[in-house]
Amino acid sequence: MTEQEPLHVEHRPNGVAVLTLTDPDRRNPMTGRLTEQWRAAVQALSGTPDLRAVVVTGTGPAFCSGADLGDLAAGHGLGIAAARAHLAAFYRAWLAVRDLPVPTIAAVGGHAIGAGLALALACDLRYAAADAKLGAPFVRLGLHPGMATTALLAEAVGLPRARELLLTGRLVDGTEAAAIGLVHQALPADRVLAAALAVADGIAAAAPLAVRLTKDGLNRPLMTVEQALAWESLAQPVTTATADFREGVQARRERRTPHFTGN
Repeated sequence: MTEQEPLHVEHRPNGVAVLTLTDPDRRNPMTGRLTEQWRAAVQALSGTPDLRAVVVTGTGPAFCSGADLGDLAAGHGLGIAAARAHLAAFYRAWLAVRDLPVPTIAAVGGHAIGAGLALALACDLRYAAADAKLGAPFVRLGLHPGMATTALLAEAVGLPRARELLLTGRLVDGTEAAAIGLVHQALPADRVLAAALAVADGIAAAAPLAVRLTKDGLNRPLMTVEQALAWESLAQPVTTATADFREGVQARRERRTPHFTGN
């Protein structure tokens, strides 16, 4: 029997792509094989012109259990400089999902631990199972956090809460994760993927250029009001010149659902 590949990529007709980690017996660890497939898949998506949204999920009891600890231990023998270069390439491969021009949504149907949590945090939106465990227990393993977790977690929940979670290594369930802003909503496990796909479908039905420019604006960290005005006074006129804007206005007048084409 041919061994199943650890990543499945589905392209839906409406421009939504679904990336599924498919190594449930090992809780979807970030092995070298999976990392290479992830790198290639994200690179391919970045060049897909009709892409509207991306959903990231995992099969089985875990969303992603993070980096393969055996690989981390093996890297110890490389020396600091080589280990740093290896880890930097690993981090960049997984965090490339942040550079996709369309909204990305994590469907956290199971546990998201360590770098697995960082992967969820790298997505624009997150929906989790109420009973899923999420956390970054690096210090409990004698490790410093990796994959930009110190920045991504603080971005999601604020610096004081990030300090508490990272310095204690405490895990939270999906319900608490929603309460502190780590995820946007907690749901029964069997409804998480459907909820994420529904959000993706809603985004896919919106005007593509407006969505992409809005994501671009939101990704400009710590903008002042003046900086936001400078960006928006450039981006909004670009969208008002599109056929999609004219369709949106006409659909509003006619009280119907707009049909956006990306033009």
